[in-house]
Formats: sequence, structure tokens, C-alpha cells
Amino acid sequence: MAVKLRLKRMGAKKRPFYRVVAADSRSPRDGRFIETIGTYNPIVEPAEIKINEELALKWLNNGAVPTDTVKNLFKKAGINEKFHNQKMSKKDNK
Repeated sequence: MAVKLRLKRMGAKKRPFYRVVAADSRSPRDGRFIETIGTYNPIVEPAEIKINEELALKWLNNGAVPTDTVKNLFKKAGINEKFHNQKMSKKDNK
């Protein structure tokens, strides 16, 4: 099963609100998902990003692939850097 970290659209018409979820890549965008990792609200200024770092790192370590947008959100939240550092420290220990 290929797991993707992607956005699930919520909110009203023309007032989007997104949840960052781990989902099977075959399930529809707003369909079934495995776990909610965080939220993203692009309406407020500046855009509000709340991501559970521990869950995000867990899914990245398990091989989940983030979409381009989620990858950018992770970069803004500093999760990409932590994942990279964690990966490099494991390599150094081997």
C-alpha cells in the first residue's frame, strides 16, 4: 500500500480549509484516510500551518511520500530539515 501525505479539502465554498492527512494513494482526495497529521488555513494572513511534528516524522520514516504542496508546508514548518538530520544521524551511526 502506497501512503501519501496530502491535503484533504474542508470548509465552505470559496473558503477553503485543509487537513494534512496520511492516506492510501488510491483513495479519493476527500475520501478515506489513515490519520490526520495537521491543518492548513490559507485564508488568514499569514497562512496558518499546524502540523504534529511527531506524527509527520513517523510517517516520513515509514516511507510515506508527501505531495508537492505538503512538502512545501513541511519546509515552512521545519519538518524537512529535522527529517533530513534524523536520516543523516542514522547513517553516521551505522
